[in-house]
Amino acid sequence: MEQAVFEIYAKLLEEQSGIIISTGKEYLLESRVLPIAKEHGFDDLDGLLKKLHPIPDQKVLLQVVEAMTTNETSFFRDSKPFDSFKDVLLPYFMKARATTRKLRIWSAACSSGQEPYSLAMLIKEQGAILDGWDIEIVATDLSNDILDKAKAAEYSQFEVQRGLPVQYLVKYFEQNEDKWCLKDDIKNMITFKQFNLLNSYAGMGPFDMIFCRNVLIYFDAEVKSEIMQKFSSVFADDGVLVLGGAETIIGISDHFKLLPDQRGVFILKDGKFSLEKTG
Repeated sequence: MEQAVFEIYAKLLEEQSGIIISTGKEYLLESRVLPIAKEHGFDDLDGLLKKLHPIPDQKVLLQVVEAMTTNETSFFRDSKPFDSFKDVLLPYFMKARATTRKLRIWSAACSSGQEPYSLAMLIKEQGAILDGWDIEIVATDLSNDILDKAKAAEYSQFEVQRGLPVQYLVKYFEQNEDKWCLKDDIKNMITFKQFNLLNSYAGMGPFDMIFCRNVLIYFDAEVKSEIMQKFSSVFADDGVLVLGGAETIIGISDHFKLLPDQRGVFILKDGKFSLEKTG
């Protein structure tokens, strides 16, 4: 692939999704986008540019962006954030929202649904104590194709073996031939929406918790900072942000600070979150 062709694709991806694809990743671009080129009658990525540059065909552009979006996920991926949710965050909000009995959670870049469904199962495990609560889990992703998979909530044996406790598999899934299908009481807890993190967040919030794990690593510092500012604008005043365990806000945002002893969990720097108040 010519460097000039690669650079055009890299610029399109950054402009449309914030994804940074650096020199040296030509093989990745070619392996994921070449099938799209062939679908549209072109032998190579250079030919497909006729539909992308200088005036992009929006349908083809979306196909390319979706193909380059990484959708690696699993149930209860990296168990620590889910332990924090179950043992620290959920108990806090059950006390802090005891009067309104409302809770809103955003699973940003939810991929094929394992993260929001994991959160839903943990909420369901609370039993009758949350009866009568209005709990909304909004799950978003850039890719419509991956959202269709998430909405279907049908997973292979391999997928349910990756992180899902066997007791949850028995309790919340039904087997249908070679697929494991989530029961409706868990599926109905999630609202799935297509959303680009680069777009306006007007109308999204407020949220009590936002999970955006292992996503910011694909953006440059400027885009990361912009997204963090947007997150801060859609939080309740004691809102909580959960990032990937290896992700940091140092040099990126001054809106948040780390919640002590909770890896990857951040609270608003000037917010009202306090475990002491509900301890």
